[in-house]
Amino acid sequence: MKLLPGRRTTLPDPVERGLDLGRGDRPIAWAIDDNTDVHVIATTLHIASVAADGTQRVKRPWHLVDAGQWNADTWTLSVTWIDKARAAQWSFREQDTRLPEAFRERVQATVVVSEPLGLTGARRSGRVVLRRDLSTQDLLVQPVLGRGTPADDPEVQAEVARISAYLKEQAGL
Repeated sequence: MKLLPGRRTTLPDPVERGLDLGRGDRPIAWAIDDNTDVHVIATTLHIASVAADGTQRVKRPWHLVDAGQWNADTWTLSVTWIDKARAAQWSFREQDTRLPEAFRERVQATVVVSEPLGLTGARRSGRVVLRRDLSTQDLLVQPVLGRGTPADDPEVQAEVARISAYLKEQAGL
């Protein structure tokens, strides 16, 4: 990866060790967060952030990303997670990095198909996504409810179950 003058073109050894990469996992793109100085790394199987001393801060498989947003004005990548874990946000002012593109490509690689919930009305939005775990190639069904959509609503539960069953049938699960 090409970086600005003075930047290393490989990860520092402590950071690479801190990634704790398994078989088949390798760094694709990385940048250093302006606010925390952690290395944010897109690997073939994970998104990770590792401090310069090798301390791992985040390491999540791509299929757990709910959404990502790149703000080109502030050079900021924001990430939310399917499991509602604390969102992440990193900024990379004026760094020549392919991290946003790698992020998008890796997330898209996990999405097989997405079906919206067929419900109408306020607080009744969402989707069911069939995704691939890139490390095992297993297919996973993930309901993703919109903001304020109650998971305990019987109609929401029935619609999620209906779409989940349909996607599983289509995938041969």
